[in-house]
Amino acid sequence: MNSIKNAKIITMDNTRRVIECGYIKWQDGIITAIGEGVCDDTDAFDACGLTVYPGFIDAHTHLGLTTNGVGEESDDFNEESEPCTPHMHIIDGINPMDESFYEAVKAGITSVAVSPGSANAVAGDIALLHTSGRRVDKMCLRTVGIKFAMGENPKMTYMNKEQTPYTRLAIAAIIREALSKAKRYMQDKQKAEKEGEDLPELDMKNEALIPLLQKRVKAHFHCHRADDIFTAIRIAKEFDLDYLLIHCTDGHLIADELKEEGAFAVVGPLLCDKCKPELANLTPANAGILDKAGVCVSLCTDHSETPVQYLPLTAAVAVKNGLSRQSALEAMTVNPAKALGAEDIIGSLEKGRLADMSLFAGDPLDVYSSPAMVIIGGEIKHKGEYNA
Repeated sequence: MNSIKNAKIITMDNTRRVIECGYIKWQDGIITAIGEGVCDDTDAFDACGLTVYPGFIDAHTHLGLTTNGVGEESDDFNEESEPCTPHMHIIDGINPMDESFYEAVKAGITSVAVSPGSANAVAGDIALLHTSGRRVDKMCLRTVGIKFAMGENPKMTYMNKEQTPYTRLAIAAIIREALSKAKRYMQDKQKAEKEGEDLPELDMKNEALIPLLQKRVKAHFHCHRADDIFTAIRIAKEFDLDYLLIHCTDGHLIADELKEEGAFAVVGPLLCDKCKPELANLTPANAGILDKAGVCVSLCTDHSETPVQYLPLTAAVAVKNGLSRQSALEAMTVNPAKALGAEDIIGSLEKGRLADMSLFAGDPLDVYSSPAMVIIGGEIKHKGEYNA
């Protein structure tokens, strides 16, 4: 199958075009045509009025870093031997055989950002993956970021080991030191290459941060409290980094400031309790308040904090608490694509994008609704039961 006809299409392109009855064609997993009217492909799947959405995107997860039902033995979230580990490649810890990947597919989630945990001030790189596959190398769409963590998690991890960082001051200092060393290392390499001199001795930690300093990937800052959010922004501005604010729990208290900064907020998990002090201001109204202030909001489950398949339910909870339905759909499609620097391949249905889509008979934000079909890279990965 390389095309769909007789479908309502929610494109999520720049114009937010909605095609009431149209078709989508693709070749080699890439959309080649989309439009209104009748498709001339006799082999096209007849959607019979189903609504087609771009495949949903979870902007922050730890999917595959622990195997569902196994527990601590499979835990590869955090390398807690030292607080600065930018050279850790996340794909080396992901188990694509974890059943949670298929749970994501069944919910219409076609791609996820998989990040290290937040025990370390500097934790390692972040991968954008398709949710279907057996080999992570083939599922990986691109590396999208480096993980940093502010606040309680690094403090409590290393305080218990009687090792720095004990304070927020030390966390920021560790991050600045790592970025400063990497910047000098990068400049020394550039100078040596230009002048034909010997390169500096290989340093894998510094090498790992060069794409960040060159703005080829973004800094993903785990931050809940308002002061930690501002420290993340301060560091990003000092080193001229593109960045995301992951969790952004206190964002609703400083929404005007975040709008002024042009920040990207990845909000979630929403389906959780206030399990630690820095979550004191947690509210399901956060996404709606930020969105109304003009901040680009994406939603996340933080799987396994909230199981990944409940991303649409998270969106529904946000709508119940003030986020518009349209903004909720954008927060699972085009917004995370932009935030992750991947809007050229995912997040919308238009020519040149990956053929990642979810077809629904009902409202995807309805708890009773499941996809009738999920397509990833142009291949059907799930068929569900539905009433046409």
